[in-house]
Amino acid sequence: MKKLFSYNRRGQATTEMVLLFPVLIIFVLFIIKIFGLLVLNQKMQIAGTYAARRYQLQSHVTDYYEKGWDRRFLKKDVQRKVEEIVGFNNPGMRQFLSLNSFRLDVNTDNNWTKITLTANTKAPRIKFLCNYDKDRVCDRDRYCLKGYSFLCEDGARIQVIKYAGKNERPAPYARPENR
Repeated sequence: MKKLFSYNRRGQATTEMVLLFPVLIIFVLFIIKIFGLLVLNQKMQIAGTYAARRYQLQSHVTDYYEKGWDRRFLKKDVQRKVEEIVGFNNPGMRQFLSLNSFRLDVNTDNNWTKITLTANTKAPRIKFLCNYDKDRVCDRDRYCLKGYSFLCEDGARIQVIKYAGKNERPAPYARPENR
């Protein structure tokens, strides 16, 4: 009896792999970029909490120190530490998160100090997606336009706002006999 079909398992699914591999790579790139934005958001939240707490504990109430030491030294030192937390000093982390620029703003009010951290990321600019016209691809869909803007034009802007209370340190406890 002669066999009608011969199965050769060595070359099976080559066509499927050739067709599906680029689609898999596109999904992997999207997932990596979305994961990078989530990591950046968490790092910004942690850095914002650090900046607000440190500014609350080390800033001054008097105008002389507030306009002098707080602006010259404290703000620059907090910004340097926050940039280190976010990953601006690490070239690998900076490339993974596509970091472009960073800004720290401190606004003092009578009751609260508003700390604003702003990080701008570069657009990934995936070539085979950005070659097409934005209006033809998105067809006036605002979510599509926002995604296209992130991927091909502007990148993302992540902003974290934290509030710190006044620096009211209680006087240290002293026993009545001062011992």
